[in-house]
Amino acid sequence: MNRARAVRAAVPRHDDRRRSFPQVAPRAAPDGRFAATWWGNAWVEALEDTALDPARLARGKAYAGRGHVDAITVTPGRVVAYVHGSRPRPYRTEIRMRTLGDDGWEEFLDGAAARPDHIAALLDKDVPHALEAVTGLLPAPGDLVPDCSCPDDGYPCKHAAALCYQAARLLDEDPFVLFLMRGRGEQELLAELTRRNAARSAAETDAAAPPMPTVPALTALDAAGAGLPPLPAPLPLPDRPGRPAVFPPAPAAPDPLALDLLATEAAARAHAFLTTGLDPVAALTPWQDAVRLAAAHPGSGLTASTRALYRGLAHALDRTPTDLARAVAAWRQGGAEGLAVLEEAWDPPAGPFDRARPALLAAGLPAFRPWRNRLSASSLQLRLGRDGLWYGYESDADREDWWPRGHPDPDPVGTLDGLLGR
Repeated sequence: MNRARAVRAAVPRHDDRRRSFPQVAPRAAPDGRFAATWWGNAWVEALEDTALDPARLARGKAYAGRGHVDAITVTPGRVVAYVHGSRPRPYRTEIRMRTLGDDGWEEFLDGAAARPDHIAALLDKDVPHALEAVTGLLPAPGDLVPDCSCPDDGYPCKHAAALCYQAARLLDEDPFVLFLMRGRGEQELLAELTRRNAARSAAETDAAAPPMPTVPALTALDAAGAGLPPLPAPLPLPDRPGRPAVFPPAPAAPDPLALDLLATEAAARAHAFLTTGLDPVAALTPWQDAVRLAAAHPGSGLTASTRALYRGLAHALDRTPTDLARAVAAWRQGGAEGLAVLEEAWDPPAGPFDRARPALLAAGLPAFRPWRNRLSASSLQLRLGRDGLWYGYESDADREDWWPRGHPDPDPVGTLDGLLGR
């Protein structure tokens, strides 16, 4: 036992709270904006808004564009690099910033785990605006504190400005660098998001099934020959397939994700045969079957194995992981009909659709714009399915990035009440 502990202690553990990035090749900024993403430009603006000398900023931007910044090391609250100036020996330069406290991270993680579109965006190396509005993740003017070993007492000097501009390019490539600057590494964040997502899924499951009827063993094996009691009545069919067991990874064992998928498939198809005598997979297209497979597996693409599943399924069908995540949300909302509502706009006949807008106005809800089978407001949308149900969608305000939310309802007001928690 002591030998095993010693072996484990001797194996180095990967620490993603310290990351180093090689020197970035020289590159011009043709449109005058050094970064390509909104969060990268927000980082630059936080420095520029507090700079005391625009000329030093301009020289720092030129230094960054010409490749004067060596490899960059990022740790919580600190960005460090050597920057070449007019002298042969480079200067040690750093940018310091405040890390988020526990309350700030709780707010960020709760906001990210609450919506599948936010999770999908983070996995695609994108930062939703809504998360920044909640947590104050990006630095405000005055949050970035430059320091440099050069004799220039400018605030910032051109070397610190060059480091800040070059760091913006790192943020463009990977927003998890920003999270590390604020205090937490990528592995820690993804593990916490996985835990919260699993907790939310468990909270949404139905209550446990009632206990099965049993026959005492002594009665069943009556040695006196008095006769066996009649068999108990057949168990009622469950209303849905059960969840598979958890398969821990082990050396030389099959992949846990593959085992999980096989068990989930077997349970779902067995349940369908028991209840209907039909195979639910036979009539599906390859895309529908891929969405069904991803939707049947818990985790929403958060763990390494489920991220690989999402990437593999999406790539095989020439889609993106975000396309698949959105389709999974639609499938979980309403099955194949929910997916059809996501992907198909159609012209409904007169009747329920025409009566929906007056009903929404009478319930005190905002005015909705009609288009084909859809009613849209700033951040809410209703879609009428061919099954006569209304499906709810949400988006960040005025972004037209709609994600399925809530449960379908024959009443449009009832659908929105479910989304708004009324």
